[in-house]
Amino acid sequence: MAARVFKGAEFLITEAGKDEVFVPEDFSDEQRQIGATTEQFVANEVIPAREEIEHQNFDKVVHLLRRCGELGLLMIDVPEEYGGLELDKATSMLAAEKISGSGSFSVAYAAHSGIGTLPLVYYGTEEQKARYLEKLTSGEWVAAYCLTEPDSGSDALGAKASATLSADGSHYILNGTKQFTTNGSIADLYTVFAKVDREHFTAFLVERTMAGVSVGPEEKKLGIKGSSTTQVILDNVQVPVGNVLGEIGKGHKIAFNVLNIGRFKLGAAVTGSAKFALADGVKYAVLRKQFGRPIASFGAIQEKLADMAAEIFASESLVYRLAGLIDDRLATIPKETPNYYDAYQKGIEEYAMECAIAKVFCSEMLAFVADQVVQVHGGYGFIQEYPAERYYRDERINRIFEGTNEINRLLIPGTLLTRALKGEIPLQREAMKALDALTTPSFDEPDDSVPFAAEKALLAGLKQLFLVVAGSAAQKYQTAIKDEQEVLLALADVVINIFAMESAVLRADKILPRLSDAKGRAVTAAVRSFCFGANEKIASAARKAAFYSEEGDTLAVLLGAVRRFTRYQPAGLLQDKRVLAQTVIEAEKYPF
Repeated sequence: MAARVFKGAEFLITEAGKDEVFVPEDFSDEQRQIGATTEQFVANEVIPAREEIEHQNFDKVVHLLRRCGELGLLMIDVPEEYGGLELDKATSMLAAEKISGSGSFSVAYAAHSGIGTLPLVYYGTEEQKARYLEKLTSGEWVAAYCLTEPDSGSDALGAKASATLSADGSHYILNGTKQFTTNGSIADLYTVFAKVDREHFTAFLVERTMAGVSVGPEEKKLGIKGSSTTQVILDNVQVPVGNVLGEIGKGHKIAFNVLNIGRFKLGAAVTGSAKFALADGVKYAVLRKQFGRPIASFGAIQEKLADMAAEIFASESLVYRLAGLIDDRLATIPKETPNYYDAYQKGIEEYAMECAIAKVFCSEMLAFVADQVVQVHGGYGFIQEYPAERYYRDERINRIFEGTNEINRLLIPGTLLTRALKGEIPLQREAMKALDALTTPSFDEPDDSVPFAAEKALLAGLKQLFLVVAGSAAQKYQTAIKDEQEVLLALADVVINIFAMESAVLRADKILPRLSDAKGRAVTAAVRSFCFGANEKIASAARKAAFYSEEGDTLAVLLGAVRRFTRYQPAGLLQDKRVLAQTVIEAEKYPF
């Protein structure tokens, strides 16, 4: 367990040391073996069947899910007493990352092993777990999660599905339609959310074979075509009272807490997808010749390769840093704690903001990478025979499911301000200190002999900038700031990029002494390249928030703060990108 356990959002007002973050280079031999097993399974069994899966051979999907069960890949998050492995979140994220190369199959896997199974793990009774968990961990049964409805997506609590207690009190009668259910046509067990007496939002375990359960036709989707997505229709379905999951009226706890892990796991999965996409992009660039030479030799292509690698490095650093934060927190909870999973869920909920950051940053990173890989392929990127086209189509859903990126962006400052009002994080005090700091002389030039000194100084300034701009907006709008969505979205972009940048810098600082000179030079180039781009995004978002919320002298002060705190001069940036691009070209894949 870590010597210091950080609170959620604490990174904005404190400084973490390089030895206080978990990084991919810290994986144990056991974790690496699980990663290798997953990678081999995808390469040997899933990828050869990918075309069948894309054409919706769901028998093949079910078969492969059972193979996942045989390999232990459905047991990672499940308690040992129910046949699971109960491994840490870092291992769970590693499996999600490695399986992402399977395309649509990874969606079926994630839905089953994550939001399909975890509600039962966290909230199920002993009897419910004994009845269902072994079937799910073996792959004998497939799981699905039914929250969205035709008229309620982001507004999940606006669901209209109803549950009425029978006259004899033995069962609930469920009616309604659930929309966009992943694994809809292949699932044996659904976690269904409905309102008891049209008021109390509640979760139920519904078996596919219960009378009145039916599924609609497969949705005709833009991407992830090989995953089943259907409506689930409930027509007077009699669900035994023993299948109520959790407490009546407390379904929101299940829905939202499980989504925290779903968002986090999505971050790992899309990071893996980006690695596969970059590998296909650079291999094409090495083979494709124009004007008598490989297009990988041209600066325009090299810059794309470098930028993709830098973004993936930051994404990977962010995901596993967050895994370490959650694992450190969960390690403080003794297994004999009464109501262990209540405490466990609170431990995960502590990092709800960071889970939202992972979902937004990583999904948008993949969007960037997929777009660039299509561009590297040129006209062939638009042709189905080449993988770039599939990456591009499959990528798009990641910014929508597990809560749209807009909803997740709003959650970031919303969570921060709520915690500040509760006194859980001294945001107002730190904001006042940051405002006072504006009257002091500019900070000293960083010591170039210290690794990443310039980037660390930049991060310290960016945190001050967030506190100044957010503090000004909070002071102006007070409690009404919750309705100023444009301001909140801009503030969220500042926070997201600070966390990503700090994660990349801390990882690089930690691993640099372990690396060869060449690999160390490439990692340094990745960090400097990413920091340059992220800093530009932060400056733009901070200016936007300032213009949205202030005017006159106060606006001038805020704009001055943007100029001061985003000062960063990465001399040799072009050479950095060329070094990074050459490293990618030599490896013909993501090189770290």
